[in-house]
Amino acid sequence: MSQTFSPRALALRVLAPFAAGYFLSFLYRTVNAVLAPHISREVHLDAGDLGLMTGMYFLTFGAFQLPLGILLDRFGPRRVEAALLLFAAAGAFAFSLADGAGTLIFGRALVGLGVSACLMAALKANVQFFPALKLPLMNGVVLSAGGLGAVAATAPVQAALAFTDWRGIYVGIAALTVMVAAILFLAVPDRHSTAAQSGGLRDQLRDVAGIFRDRGFRHVMPIGMLAMGSFLAIQGLWAGPWLRDVAGLNPDGVALGLTTMAASMTAGFLLMGVIADRMARLHVPVVVVGGVGMVVFWLAQSAMALGWVGAPLVLCALFGFFGSSSSLMYAVVTQLFPAHLAGRATTSINLTMFLAAFLLQWGLGAIIGWWPKGEAGWPPEAYTLAFGIPSVLMAAALLWFIPAARTAGKAEPHRISNPPQ
Repeated sequence: MSQTFSPRALALRVLAPFAAGYFLSFLYRTVNAVLAPHISREVHLDAGDLGLMTGMYFLTFGAFQLPLGILLDRFGPRRVEAALLLFAAAGAFAFSLADGAGTLIFGRALVGLGVSACLMAALKANVQFFPALKLPLMNGVVLSAGGLGAVAATAPVQAALAFTDWRGIYVGIAALTVMVAAILFLAVPDRHSTAAQSGGLRDQLRDVAGIFRDRGFRHVMPIGMLAMGSFLAIQGLWAGPWLRDVAGLNPDGVALGLTTMAASMTAGFLLMGVIADRMARLHVPVVVVGGVGMVVFWLAQSAMALGWVGAPLVLCALFGFFGSSSSLMYAVVTQLFPAHLAGRATTSINLTMFLAAFLLQWGLGAIIGWWPKGEAGWPPEAYTLAFGIPSVLMAAALLWFIPAARTAGKAEPHRISNPPQ
């Protein structure tokens, strides 16, 4: 018989530890937006190298998603995330010792592997402990903690540079990572599903193949992949150079713009979950709420591609807030499949999102690097092409997404609501 916990106990023993893990994941993901100039001064990196080094996080993160889903469903989120965070700590420490691009890339790759479970383990735990209709709200709480990590990676990191260098910051993050891993392992309870543990590896891989063959999943995946991938690639690295080179902001203005974007993203992660929860009571499915949010995000990104700089801080706020809307697709895919497949369903779409993030973060750098960098940075037309390509792809994906929104709520009952395992 599964042990019953009070709401307060669930908040302290489930939500808080996993939220701390996702805070770290986003801190690692975005900290180079501030530290990149300091790293580049000490270890020479051009635009392509910078995009590759920072984007390597997304490559290893995404590459591990399918085996991660199997591990989460088989061994539970507590054990898997606690163990993987130790790899992240090792990668951060290696990064702090780097004296060349190779070691930076290796450390960043290890960090990406180590934090690859931070969101997916939290989503899996939420499915295990909370009712299905509460998942958008619970997921939003975790995601908002990630937004706080992005905020911590901006002005606070810049302030910390007055007391230490980028190497010291990475050592500090490594120590914090070990502490969170210990809390996760010691505090989070276990709640296993017998269905999740049944069958061999071949059966579990067959389940993953079935997820990708599902018609609803195929309509949701492209826009989720491109919206989240574009958001992560730009917010995590290229938003800063755009604010400097296109919007013409000084360093303080760039820092304010990045902080505005991160704070808006934090609010978006939380409020999107709240909005989805409220709209569900009015029988408006989460897939529709997410779709409307991604349309607004697409408009904001397209404005950046077109070089609109009339109100850059407002644009940063819109980009950050509505960029979070693609995170609702995690709740959408968990509603498409039985609860014992929750880990594999969310990691399947996460694989595509982070593969897109890696390709875009590296690809944007490669495209921008086609233009010579002057004293004032790269020319605006470099960003027009670089940001315009994913905007065009997103427009096509939004059209492909429409059938999923139209048929929302018509799926079989067991595909919409499942009791916690």
